[in-house]
Amino acid sequence: MVEYNSKDWFKAVFRIHKAETIHRLAPLLFGMTVYTTIVAVLVLEFWHPGPNSDLRSVATAHSLLGFVMSLLLVFRTNSAYDRWWEGRKLWGSLVNNSRNMAIKLAHIIPQDYADDRAFFRHMIPNYAFSLKNHLRGVFVAEDLKAAPGFNPADLNPEQHVPNQMAMRIFSKMDELYQKGIIRPEHLLVLNPEFQSFTDILGGCERIKKTPIPFSYSLFLKKFISIYCLSLPFGYVLTLHYSVIPMVLFIFYVLSSLEEIAEEIEDPFGRDYNDLPTEDISTGIRKAIGDLL
Repeated sequence: MVEYNSKDWFKAVFRIHKAETIHRLAPLLFGMTVYTTIVAVLVLEFWHPGPNSDLRSVATAHSLLGFVMSLLLVFRTNSAYDRWWEGRKLWGSLVNNSRNMAIKLAHIIPQDYADDRAFFRHMIPNYAFSLKNHLRGVFVAEDLKAAPGFNPADLNPEQHVPNQMAMRIFSKMDELYQKGIIRPEHLLVLNPEFQSFTDILGGCERIKKTPIPFSYSLFLKKFISIYCLSLPFGYVLTLHYSVIPMVLFIFYVLSSLEEIAEEIEDPFGRDYNDLPTEDISTGIRKAIGDLL
């Protein structure tokens, strides 16, 4: 995730970095420039339509379609941002519940049970790291720290890693319960935080595995393309060769909004606008280390 000062207009306007959509759209922008130039040359140099040409009516259709286009793009952008923000809330809940669980365990497990405290000190952050990697579709054993009774090499990467981590944590809680270290009332106190881990996992998987419907995304791309491809015919008689930069700018704005929406609708990857799950997981590890 890019860190920036939202109040610095000068840097925001003139800053160009490799995550910006212009780099991904460069081939399409070049193609649109060539296409618009060809249309302008053909119409102005060879066709010479009269002042009452039907081409002028195309601009009227564009003004009507522009309103529909704006509604579609607003819905697309809002739906993508809602997914991004929901993902951030879920990871915020993971931070809070990890801390709450560590605070409770710090008081429940006596200080002289060093191995048991060390187990949870490492395993609670391990769950966050395993969730982060699970959402990215990878398994990074180096992110997981060994704990008393737990070796990251024992995990099966082909199976659901966060579930394996949750089972190890619950198994340890049950072991301490059998030993009498954790009493029944302690389990009632710890259960909400432990259960929330799986709830957060399910919420993140729902965002990850439920993209915007394909038909809607396909229709919007076609709509933007047809709209921009017909722009030169509607305005070439009015703007002449100035229609080339105008069409290029309009196409860049509309297609960039669609590109940004596609990027943030899955906020758990490594794109520049995705959530800083790596930093959040590291923060959880530091906080739990301080508490336990």
